[in-house]
Amino acid sequence: MEPVTLTTPRLLLRTVGPRDTDAVYAAAQDTDILRWTTLPSPYLPEHARSFTEEIVPEGWANGSTFTFGLFLPQGELAGMLGLSMRSLSSAEIGYWAAKEHRGRGFVTEAVRAVTRWAFVDLAVDRVEWRAEIGNAPSRAVAERAGFRLEGVLRSGLVHQAVRRDCWVGSLLPSDLELPSTAPYLPAPTRHS
Repeated sequence: MEPVTLTTPRLLLRTVGPRDTDAVYAAAQDTDILRWTTLPSPYLPEHARSFTEEIVPEGWANGSTFTFGLFLPQGELAGMLGLSMRSLSSAEIGYWAAKEHRGRGFVTEAVRAVTRWAFVDLAVDRVEWRAEIGNAPSRAVAERAGFRLEGVLRSGLVHQAVRRDCWVGSLLPSDLELPSTAPYLPAPTRHS
């Protein structure tokens, strides 16, 4: 698939490439990004180069992962968001915000735009979010974007070669008043 560019009221969401390597490297030096994401730690210039020149373009080309840089109108990198396909109709979302741009709602805005794109253009029926227990900022973004917390997965993710418990949540097309590609029959609710 050719990379897609999306816009929101405050952001340009586009793929990253060699011209963005230095910005990605600089942002990824933040200890909070390294603490909570699966980026290599320490994050070296060659990691940023591999990400922008190989990993991101290959993900778009083979349709496995759609990575968007979150750029402000003046071109500054505010964050990163990736949507990894898990099956033909489900995906997992991950994101981070550059330290100087946290707390402004940029990532929430981007998550809403990319999930809508996934539901409408990719025919995805479920977007899943996971974060290590304790990553309250990631959880807050997910909840503001409309994700429903579904619970805790024991040993649900690997971070720095250690299996860790994580929160899991989902967003469905119906949560955004969009149709699904397949019918959905929720479990009946019990009334006591």
